[in-house]
Amino acid sequence: MSAASLSDHIPDLNLITYYAEKQQSCFSRLSPWTKFAFLILIILLVTLSGNLAILAVLYLVILGAYAAAHLPVWKLFGWYTMPAVFVLSLVGIMAWSEPGNPIISFAVAGFPLVLTDKGILLVVTLLLKALIVVTFSLFFLMTTRYMHFSAMIYRIFPSPLDQIFLMAYRFLFLTLAMTGSILKAVRSRGGGLIHSVRVQGRMFAEVFALVFIRSFERSERVHKAMIARGFSGSYGTATGIPALRHAEYLLICAGAAVVVAVALMTPSLGG
Repeated sequence: MSAASLSDHIPDLNLITYYAEKQQSCFSRLSPWTKFAFLILIILLVTLSGNLAILAVLYLVILGAYAAAHLPVWKLFGWYTMPAVFVLSLVGIMAWSEPGNPIISFAVAGFPLVLTDKGILLVVTLLLKALIVVTFSLFFLMTTRYMHFSAMIYRIFPSPLDQIFLMAYRFLFLTLAMTGSILKAVRSRGGGLIHSVRVQGRMFAEVFALVFIRSFERSERVHKAMIARGFSGSYGTATGIPALRHAEYLLICAGAAVVVAVALMTPSLGG
């Protein structure tokens, strides 16, 4: 865990950047445009298809590629906590209203609650979709060098959206580093996340307020330093992005064909 890591359940941006810059797998030598195209295709696939078998195969393929790239699989499972909690918090209530064969039923304040097999299937399907997108997004970030990633943002998004993305990414590192330092100070004095929320809620609120204030002050100093070095309001990049090779064009076409085939078969598959 790096110095700026807040928890095993929160993606460590410093670690992600380290792998993006240092690892030399075959996936890092692919054109970033290829991986970006597959990110779009995967999002389309999980949006169009609700077939659990297809989603399971897709997840295993992406997880296999993640492991083959020598990326930290065990940390990935820890990073699944946030998307899993997000999905369960949104879909957990919807699962109790799905029709189907009842599995669990009880009453709360006179209102019957029934969990059916289709309710469980809905939760599993949406959770699997979220994990597929999260896994490939991390795979994309951890196999793409930052200079190529920033060049893609500069070329894809119009101004000033490209400037917002580029600046926000940099200041996110400053905020996380500041938060990590303050939390370490809290822990060194006997505080902790659960203990502080339960007993010292006011102190913990002050910690996050202090993080915001100090991060804002740091961003002001960084902005003034950039102006002093000739920053004109536009952060451009002239970095070249590796072009797609012929095999990568064929790979993207094959992926697009799979998405189209799944979309056409979805009604017959009951997705």
